[in-house]
Amino acid sequence: MAGLSKHDPVPTELVVHQKSRILEIHFDDGRQYRLPFELMRVYSPSAEVRGHGPGQETLQVGKRDVGIASVETVGHYAIRPVFDDGHDSGIFSWDYLRWLGDRQASLWSDYLARLEAAGASRDPAGATVDPAQSGGAGAEPPMQARDVSRPRR
Repeated sequence: MAGLSKHDPVPTELVVHQKSRILEIHFDDGRQYRLPFELMRVYSPSAEVRGHGPGQETLQVGKRDVGIASVETVGHYAIRPVFDDGHDSGIFSWDYLRWLGDRQASLWSDYLARLEAAGASRDPAGATVDPAQSGGAGAEPPMQARDVSRPRR
């Protein structure tokens, strides 16, 4: 698990951008990520989302506008975001956050495909969304996946 050895990258900065719903993370090896709250919520490492084994995952629906109310540190190896929909049991280790950051595009595509297959939506139940703005289940995440690594100095 990252952060437990002196050789593992650890965050030097975490910024919660409430308006854009993005968690910005800077690691001491120069890697940076901008993780949409929605992506974090639907890929929470909690048992509530992942289940207790393969095939027990629960598809998270209606999370387009999920926010993060607060972020708590867990030791020197992780954070526990408290999402505004009440979800607060996911512990995001430094290596899990890097895993999400490195795989944003493929994780997002997989999520949209699973929503479509289930006939589900990113929008909360009962929400009225302007079709011109929502783009339906296939819409891009709040922020395009990107890795903005910079060389070490």
